[in-house]
Amino acid sequence: MSKQIINAKTRTTTGKTAAKNLRKEGRIPAVVYNDKGEATSLEISEVEFNKVWRTITPTTSITLNIDGKESLALIKDAEYNIRTDRVLHADFFVPAADQKLVMKMKVHFKGTPAGVLKGGFKKERNNQVKIKATIADLPETIVADISKINVSEALRVKDLEFGKGVEVLTDMELPLVTVAPAR
Repeated sequence: MSKQIINAKTRTTTGKTAAKNLRKEGRIPAVVYNDKGEATSLEISEVEFNKVWRTITPTTSITLNIDGKESLALIKDAEYNIRTDRVLHADFFVPAADQKLVMKMKVHFKGTPAGVLKGGFKKERNNQVKIKATIADLPETIVADISKINVSEALRVKDLEFGKGVEVLTDMELPLVTVAPAR
């Protein structure tokens, strides 16, 4: 997992005019929410945010450095202008270190099933799993190698590796990919 850092400063001015002035300076207005629901207004560098935002997944934890104080955070939302593709506003969430987060994650499949090479047909049944973990234990991505699946076999949730500290909430017998025999 690569270490992504965003430096932020606490913002004292709020409103449309203040936000427009920030954007003219190459900064983005942002808000960080903690586990109690309290919000703090921030300003961040547009270039720095774009480098991070365009390369992460929804479960990638980043280091948010607010006035020199670092904490693990998730980017919850980013509002952007669809014409100019510029970010207008960002929302961050900083959970408590021991707080378990429930997330839905997409499973990425790699490889070609052995059964397909023998004439079978690959069928993706599901590509999402629901997990529960602290922010430090959240996996960035879940990649499943499907190259060993033969005809009439399936890759199930129980066959995936999630890492330590991750509790799987999806049924372990749920098939993700199956290979059906040729007709």
